[in-house]
Amino acid sequence: MTSSHPATITAILLAGARPIADPLATAAGVPVKPLVPVAGEPMINRPARALLAHPAIGQLVVLTQNPEYFADDPATAWLASDPRVRFERGGKGIASSLLELMEKADLPFPLLMTTADHVLLDAAMLDQFVAEATGADIAVAMVEKTTLLAHYPQSRRTWLKFRDGWWSGANIFWFGSAKARPVIALWQDVEQDRKKGWKILSAFGPLALVGALLRILTLRGGIARVGRRFGLTARLVAMDQAEACIDADKPDDIVLIESILAR
Repeated sequence: MTSSHPATITAILLAGARPIADPLATAAGVPVKPLVPVAGEPMINRPARALLAHPAIGQLVVLTQNPEYFADDPATAWLASDPRVRFERGGKGIASSLLELMEKADLPFPLLMTTADHVLLDAAMLDQFVAEATGADIAVAMVEKTTLLAHYPQSRRTWLKFRDGWWSGANIFWFGSAKARPVIALWQDVEQDRKKGWKILSAFGPLALVGALLRILTLRGGIARVGRRFGLTARLVAMDQAEACIDADKPDDIVLIESILAR
């Protein structure tokens, strides 16, 4: 990383629990999914270490409903004692919790958000994402299908089809300024329907919905257009690494992740 990125980014690591019990956590006998062991340690440890080791990251906020789970577990207690890490208690939804965080004066923009199950997050991914997201009000990391399948043909993901390819989320988001707030407020409205891509698109207006249905929109163009609609700069970061969209969501994901880490 070049010195053009001083340690000024606030990283947010989502480590909460959904309202229903997570099957991975239940099977592992731990209270929340971020504590599920992957390659011999709780999954949250790897993305947390990757963020803290990166020169562009100033501080790390762990957003969770139950900070005590991490302080009480010997394998994650280091997070609670690291001076650059702070725990913030999240509410019901990611979007509402994020809007609350943005009100705190001691959490400066830009914010980089990722998830505790992003076990394969590494310096190269963060280098690319920070370099390409810097200057945008909002940026979202995605992986194009051919990038993933070239390396991991067995990996199953949810894909959104656009004219410039089939895309899957890489769970890294950038909020460069307070201009991001109205988009997050909209996200709050559709958060319950995040698996239904058309509902999210329709919230952005009929043009985006029709464009996606007719496959006339590129994802890059669509994201930029949504940004313009909200008076901000929105950007797609097409991740170079296939591993960027492999998160620990299902037992076979963990098997794949552990095989990648073993290499």
